Amino acid sequence: MKLKSSTVLLLLFVSIVAKADPLELLRDEILHSIAKYDSKIGVAVMVNDTDTLTVNNSDKYPMMSVFKFHQALAVCHLLQTKGIPLDSVINISKNELRENTYSPLRDRFPEGNISISLSELMEYTLQLSDNNACDILFNRILSIKDTDRYIRSLDIDDFSIEMDENDMHENLDNCYKNWTTPMAAVRLMNLFLERDAVSDEYYDFIKRTMTECTTGTARLPYPLKNTGAVIGHKTGTGDKNSDGRYIGINDIGFIDLPNGSRYLIAVFVKDSAEDYETTEKIIAEISSMVYNCMKKQ
Repeated sequence: MKLKSSTVLLLLFVSIVAKADPLELLRDEILHSIAKYDSKIGVAVMVNDTDTLTVNNSDKYPMMSVFKFHQALAVCHLLQTKGIPLDSVINISKNELRENTYSPLRDRFPEGNISISLSELMEYTLQLSDNNACDILFNRILSIKDTDRYIRSLDIDDFSIEMDENDMHENLDNCYKNWTTPMAAVRLMNLFLERDAVSDEYYDFIKRTMTECTTGTARLPYPLKNTGAVIGHKTGTGDKNSDGRYIGINDIGFIDLPNGSRYLIAVFVKDSAEDYETTEKIIAEISSMVYNCMKKQ
């Protein structure tokens, strides 16, 4: 039986699609989806430690509070190396709880002069993105320079941490000096999950704290509701720059699916002219596309 040329072409097309790399198809889907937004959007995905996908990975994306994940790894590595337990307590004075910045810790203890464990302080940074808690860790436990140095010791290069939260608050241009590529963020997340950064109770603490994160529910976690998937993530949120664009609205995380598989994802949205809700929606849309692809694997 002789097939019509149109039928042959259709069968050839179906065959090509069937053999296409799912990650390449996903990449094309993401590129098509983000084209309508007036923002610079970078994406990285890692599956099974090796299979990767990137979109616009060559740009430098302001991390905003995503760098508090880097900080937590560096602080916990220092504590583990020196045998300092997470429940060690430090005293915080009122003048360390700056006004005019986002700080649930200050809101809870406006008069300061409190004693707090290091684990609780890091819970404020990782779960609530507390700016004062972050700078207290930089000033009292591990400096900005040493934090950057430790992350580089893990063979992560495409990033920079130069500024603390107060530096960025005083000059918004400084936000662009704490940057990463999406894949560098995903690689760091993978090193953490492989226990190459910290281990034992320090690893357990960071992982639990990230899975209990209460910020950014409209971002990576949004399409995962009621799916049985478990997400651990860290958000970052910036103000508007002098051009009226959001400097950075981001989310990085790991997702464990009910079938036992895992993927890592980072979405960074830079210089967004979209409103806040739409910019968060960009991240949720990408998260949905990646989840729908991964659950079929």
